Amino acid sequence: MGVTPEMIHQLEAPIPWIGMYTAVASLICTVAMAADAFRGVSSRKYWFPSKYFSLDATSLTLLAVSLKLQLDLTTKLHSATDRLAKVSSLVFMSTAMANCLTSLGSMDDRSVLMNVTALAILVITLIGNVCLQVIQMRSYLPGRKALFEELVALAAMLLLLVMFISTALMIPSTKHCLELKYLEMHKSAVINEEDQDKDIMTTDKLKVRIKKHFVMAETSNPQFVIARSVTATAAGVLSLFVALLLVEAEIRITIKYGVGDEYSSYKWSTKWILLFQTVGVMVGTIAPAFRWFLAINYRSASSCDGVNNTRMSPFTVEVYWTEKMMEWRHTSSSSCIRHLRSRKVVHNVKGFTLRICIFLQYLIVMSSNLVLLVSVVIATPITSCLKRSSKSGKVLEEDCSTENTELDMSHYVMLLEGEVELPAETLHIIYKQVDRVIKRGKRQKPKNLLKLLNKSCNFNGVTEFDCPKVPYLAPQELTYCWSLPIVALTCIARALPNIEKEKSDGLLSSVTEGFRFVMLIDKMMDEQGGLGNIRSAGEVMWVDVELRNRWQDKDLDQVSANGKNAQEILKQLHEEAENTVVEFKRGARTCMRNPLNWPAKVIAANAMYRVSRTILMKQRDGTDEELFQQLSIMIADILAACFTNLPRIISIMCHRNAIEERWSRVDQAAVLLGETEDIIALLHGRQLPKFFASEQAACIEEWINLEIMNGEKSMMDSVTIKVEV
Repeated sequence: MGVTPEMIHQLEAPIPWIGMYTAVASLICTVAMAADAFRGVSSRKYWFPSKYFSLDATSLTLLAVSLKLQLDLTTKLHSATDRLAKVSSLVFMSTAMANCLTSLGSMDDRSVLMNVTALAILVITLIGNVCLQVIQMRSYLPGRKALFEELVALAAMLLLLVMFISTALMIPSTKHCLELKYLEMHKSAVINEEDQDKDIMTTDKLKVRIKKHFVMAETSNPQFVIARSVTATAAGVLSLFVALLLVEAEIRITIKYGVGDEYSSYKWSTKWILLFQTVGVMVGTIAPAFRWFLAINYRSASSCDGVNNTRMSPFTVEVYWTEKMMEWRHTSSSSCIRHLRSRKVVHNVKGFTLRICIFLQYLIVMSSNLVLLVSVVIATPITSCLKRSSKSGKVLEEDCSTENTELDMSHYVMLLEGEVELPAETLHIIYKQVDRVIKRGKRQKPKNLLKLLNKSCNFNGVTEFDCPKVPYLAPQELTYCWSLPIVALTCIARALPNIEKEKSDGLLSSVTEGFRFVMLIDKMMDEQGGLGNIRSAGEVMWVDVELRNRWQDKDLDQVSANGKNAQEILKQLHEEAENTVVEFKRGARTCMRNPLNWPAKVIAANAMYRVSRTILMKQRDGTDEELFQQLSIMIADILAACFTNLPRIISIMCHRNAIEERWSRVDQAAVLLGETEDIIALLHGRQLPKFFASEQAACIEEWINLEIMNGEKSMMDSVTIKVEV
């Protein structure tokens, strides 16, 4: 039985929906690129860092789906719309590659290798498909619509792949160089701060420190470094060129042939593919084009100022472009080969291959330099005329220079060898960005927490929640983290009877606002990770209290309703906690003898046992309301003692990070400063125990041990808090 037209029609019926799947994949990529563009404009980062659309498995899969028409060798695609959709697929792919070039900077070396390899496989496969079509259909090429545009877009895509590989080879060396410069600048910044003033780390000094590290982190951000590179400039030119090529093809084909789909198996779906990919090209070209304009602006500004003009030679190739390949060339990779002659052959072949690669890298960089140089030569007269005719540019420069004289951060700008100085306008944007981030934190100030902290006058509560006279349930003393006693005391306060709901809920809201800061301090101060289970116990215990108002599967409202007075509640809590620990110990394996290995539930029960029994031992005659107030003050004291570490935490967040995530961590430190500025100011005049170093203040056990050693609270004499980082 032969193939009938009806069978062909049935087989081709689902193809338009496959085309819609391709259109949706293109739309998702377009939305992601638009999100990056919006984020760049709103933050005034006109080099457009890649966040939502980056080179990863998801984006590569979506791009592969969006190339369905080009990879389809068997389906009938003869209409004008089909031919335009084929061109748009190639241009869309080229634009996406140029758009996400900077995302290589946010990856580690292994991720760069894997993702660039995957991209190369996709591009080479696509080129192979197009070449096969051209070879097999060579007798029909004179009548093929938009063939020239397809071939040019294919060549542009191949060049962009070369740019990707060239940039990927440069990244390890630049990161190493930037890391060394950063360590030197950070050391210099800390020494200068210590020489200038050895007093308390105030919020103003923290702002200065954050601004220094923000400038260092922003200018050394690998994505920004790639955006300033000559390969990104060349990619921007190619992206703009292929976008104009697509516009030309669409205008020419539409005028000549129209946009019918009568000869297409994909039918109406090709119009959606063409529409979404055309919009994607327009949106995706924004980032590469702006990076090109930014590079022209930097070079034009340096030419006008007479700075670093020698760098404009297109034949200058910096060391970091070829340093990694030079290193590979001189290292042995054939130690597993025992035969000496074979090792020599392998080494010589590797050396010859790398020499070719180094030559090609020189050629790519010099060509990119030439593109940038031509762009600058053409654009410099235009930009000079615009600057002379615009008074607003002068006003901006005056504002920048005024700000720089008040707080000069220009010497914290991190540049690679051969890079031109960043214009004053760029530094001005970076300074303003720090202020905006801090203001963003100020809008999230914990108002309820501040009310609670105002109840604290000293740090006495830190030494009152645990009494050494309480018998230990663990074979060895179980240490605390900051969060455990806070959660235990909050549970007890919530379980007390005869307390107004408004006051109880107010305490919970206050502790909730402060608990994320407490967890952050616990995590940052536990550098060795030895308190992981204890921190987990505090977090698990808090989730039950905050979200379900429960402790160990018991409803605190019900406990409060069933209790006659505070003593009965405290006794019930410590007995249940004690039973939980004893039952666990009875059935525990040998590996669980160490309390640090106990489950979070048991560690939390041990904390509740000690805290509730301590309060029961120290409780004197008084009302439930008075005990609630005492517990609130005790919680406020512990929070205040914990928050004396905030300046140190903010400083640590500024510089103890990998280069790929350094900027985001400094950004988080700026937000944290904005949120906790009032807390730091409130504790500014607070006094630590005598002979108490700032490193000791990081650990709650040091506070407890200090009280035990001295045996009395008179050791709370004044010394000024000094935060050393």
